[in-house]
Amino acid sequence: MPAPSSPRLLVFDSGIGGLGVVQALRSLAPSLTIDYLADTALFPYGEQPDDLLRERITELICKASDALKPTLIIIACNTASTLALPILRERLTLPIVGCVPPIRWAGRVSASRTIGLLATSATARRPYLKQLHEDFAADCHLLIHGSRHLANMAERAFRGEQLEPAEVQQELTYLFEQPGGSDIDTVGLGCTHYTFLLPYFQRLGPTGIMWLDPAPAVAQQALRRLGDVAEAPPPSGLTATPDRFFLTAPPQNNQDLASHIAWLGFTNGWEIFS
Repeated sequence: MPAPSSPRLLVFDSGIGGLGVVQALRSLAPSLTIDYLADTALFPYGEQPDDLLRERITELICKASDALKPTLIIIACNTASTLALPILRERLTLPIVGCVPPIRWAGRVSASRTIGLLATSATARRPYLKQLHEDFAADCHLLIHGSRHLANMAERAFRGEQLEPAEVQQELTYLFEQPGGSDIDTVGLGCTHYTFLLPYFQRLGPTGIMWLDPAPAVAQQALRRLGDVAEAPPPSGLTATPDRFFLTAPPQNNQDLASHIAWLGFTNGWEIFS
C-alpha cells in the first residue's frame, strides 16, 4: 500500500542526532513534511537519571503529538527508545518507530565474529544492550566503547567545526585497543549523533572496517510503517504548515544553527517548543 500523500512526521532526539534520519528521509521521500524536536534543555541524555528521562520523554512526546498532529513519530535516539518506547506505544495510537544499536545487523555481516559498538556511556551500561547481544549476535565477541564525548563532537561537526583528528582518534583507540580489538571487522554506531562523525571514523579508523550507520535503516522502516497507515483527511481546522524545527532550549549560536538546518528543509529557522 502506498504511503499517504501528505503525511507529517515528527522526528525526536536529544540534539541533532536525529537529523541523520531526516537526511535519509529527504533522500528517500523528498515530499514528506517533517517536524523535528530536539530536547536541548536536557542534552546530553547520557548524563541524566533514567527515571527522570523516562518521565520527561514521555510527557514531551505526548505533548508534541497533541500539538503537531504527526502521522508517525520517529524516536531517533537509542536512549529515548529503550526508556520510553513501550510507554509511548501504550499512550499513543499512531505508529512510533524507535532506534536501537545495530547489534543484529553487525552479527549478520561480520566475518571475524568480533564486532564493535561506539555508544554513549548511558547506552553502554544499560542491560538491554546485553540482551541485544544475546538475542541476535551471541556467537560474536562484542567490544563496546561508551563515550562521554562523541555526541558533543558530533554536534560540533554538524555545525561545520573541523575537529582535531587526535580527539576522534583517541575515542577510537578506546575501542580498538581493548583485548581482541584488532579482530574487529564491523563497528555499529550506537548513537544517531555519530552519523556526523562517520567521515572521521572512516578516515581515522583501521582499514577494512565496515561501519554501520542505522539512520538509513530507521528512515526505511518509517516509510514502511507509513505504507500501513490509511490515508485520511487532515484533522478539522488544521492548515498545512511547512517543516518546523523545535528546541526545548536556545542554542549557543542561533544563526549558526539556522544556517546548518536550512539545507535539510528547515528554512524558517528554529523555535522553542514549550
